[in-house]
Amino acid sequence: MRHLPISLDLRNRRIVVAGAGETALAKLRILLKTEADIVVFGATPAPETERLSRAGRCRLVRRPIVASDLAGATLLYAAHGDAAADARAVALARSEGVLCNAVDDLEASDFLTPAIVDRDPVTVAIGTEGTAPMLARLLKREFEERLPSDLGLLARLAGGFRRRAATLRNADARRRFWRRFFLERRPVQARGGRPGDAVAALDDLLEAVRNETAPAGHVYLVGAGPGDPELMTLKARRLLDEADVVIHDRLASAGALELARREARIVSVGKQPGGPSWRQEDINALLVAEAAAGAQVVRLKCGDPAVFGRLDEEIDALEAAGVAYSVVPGVTAATAAAASAGASLTRRCRNADLRILTGHDVDGFAEQDWRALAKPGAAAAIYMGVAAAKFLQGRLLMHGADPATPVAVVENASLPGETILSARLGDLSGEMAAFGVRGPAILLFGVAARRHDAGVAAAAAVAGASQ
Repeated sequence: MRHLPISLDLRNRRIVVAGAGETALAKLRILLKTEADIVVFGATPAPETERLSRAGRCRLVRRPIVASDLAGATLLYAAHGDAAADARAVALARSEGVLCNAVDDLEASDFLTPAIVDRDPVTVAIGTEGTAPMLARLLKREFEERLPSDLGLLARLAGGFRRRAATLRNADARRRFWRRFFLERRPVQARGGRPGDAVAALDDLLEAVRNETAPAGHVYLVGAGPGDPELMTLKARRLLDEADVVIHDRLASAGALELARREARIVSVGKQPGGPSWRQEDINALLVAEAAAGAQVVRLKCGDPAVFGRLDEEIDALEAAGVAYSVVPGVTAATAAAASAGASLTRRCRNADLRILTGHDVDGFAEQDWRALAKPGAAAAIYMGVAAAKFLQGRLLMHGADPATPVAVVENASLPGETILSARLGDLSGEMAAFGVRGPAILLFGVAARRHDAGVAAAAAVAGASQ
């Protein structure tokens, strides 16, 4: 993020606009929504600029800007519609230490003005770092249609009630009060212009929260999905937004963690293969301690917490300590990998069952029922199989599996860096090494990928071209 979105207090501050024509008017329409003192400089003003000046909305000076005009200014907009004139205004601003915005010139600008959805005092700013103004306008239109017109009234009601809400015993109670007001008890009377009824509803809710017992600590064992935050459940997203503490695995995506509220404590308890790792006993103790202190805890696990997520061990620790918990399932990596590969994990007349396996267990490479897996038509989703690929390949071939059995290897399923290798069992470890598969990856044994980045389809194409 190159430009930080901020809200700047412009009450009684001076904003200078260099240029008084149509280009300047586009900026004036936004600036006039503020409480700033606006001065416009331009020898040939547009009629609308003159009208605004006569109405006292801004002050018009009918000449080009000079350096002394910038004394005491907070911001300058260079908006002549002429590159040379704008460059001159920017140079003056820089010499006087005033932040400037040059219209349609990203590199010459110290700041950008976003597209704004105005529900005063609620504002939504939409920016694209200057790369796609049309996209910002389209998003603005979408938000304009979605956001109710009474949001400003609700915000003003909330602002007038903040002093009384501050009498609640702690920050957690205040947060529960405001969440319930805006999400559960939104005063529909405000839509009809009856703020008195809305204030009465606020008073009732305040007393209800004041008299209720603070909720006990709770641990939510939440599936984060395979990586793409859009594949998270609505419940998972809501719990992240409400959590006091988020304790997450190493592979939890940055997009998923962005859904946590800014005040939440984020704790990484990742297990690094061959590197520093949290012990499971320490993770269990942390969950218990945070909940015992009254926190609402989200234990964020990649994929689904019930699939190779050590769910039972954490539940056992929570139950032993008398801590309340809930399990929120998620999209597991196997189904995400199959979706990316355009393949089905089960298929009529091919496999009557599907096995979910791990390439590793506590003793190293995991032993399986190889004879059953080697039968024609068998299918399995293999987690943690990258380092174990050669071992898996050898065991299956040794027990009679067909070397031509398809294996789809999906690395970083659902993430932007996702890659798909279409291989055969007989060449699996060599193909994975050549393709540079490092993980995290899912091996879909007995499943042919319809979409792939490399593998047998490319090899077949090369063979066909050489004939």
